[in-house]
Amino acid sequence: MRGSSEVWFATSNEHKFEEARVALRGFAISLKRLPAKGSELQSDDLAEIARWSATETYSKEVRPLFVEDTGLFVRALNGFPGPYASYVNRTLGPESLIALLEGAKSRRAEFVSAVAYCSGRSEVKVFTGRLRGRISYAPRGVNGFGFDPVFAPIGSEITLAEMSLEQKGAVSHRSLALKAFGRWLESRRGG
Repeated sequence: MRGSSEVWFATSNEHKFEEARVALRGFAISLKRLPAKGSELQSDDLAEIARWSATETYSKEVRPLFVEDTGLFVRALNGFPGPYASYVNRTLGPESLIALLEGAKSRRAEFVSAVAYCSGRSEVKVFTGRLRGRISYAPRGVNGFGFDPVFAPIGSEITLAEMSLEQKGAVSHRSLALKAFGRWLESRRGG
């Protein structure tokens, strides 16, 4: 795109990159994929994790880039798995999360995304997006990844994994954070 800002998304997750491509469509951003991201700080604070990872990755790559980190916070589990959602999904899977909620009065949960941008010219800027919903009683759908098959947004009868990429992009926590980033980046360029 002529006159666009070239920005690299540091991620090894192809699904996240495709979601970012859809979310940032329409912005004057030429999105490129850097198929790696620096090591991840262990913290309960998503913004701190993303900021640290963006800074570390930038120090190695020296190009305008962003990273994204997501957490799933389940109310009945006191916020577990939180920023450790990827690890919990990889080691236990969505079915284990459902099992932990057996007998729980509330199945409310929130996905939170933190997008951290680093260009080396100023302080790392972090954008967040939140999606409230509930954990389903069984995994449903084949789209998406991670806990998408067990998370249904408020007001939706279907899980994120039952949505198309465009449907998910209209409501997701990641999309909200990325669109805030896109608006900010364009405002710095004067539109």
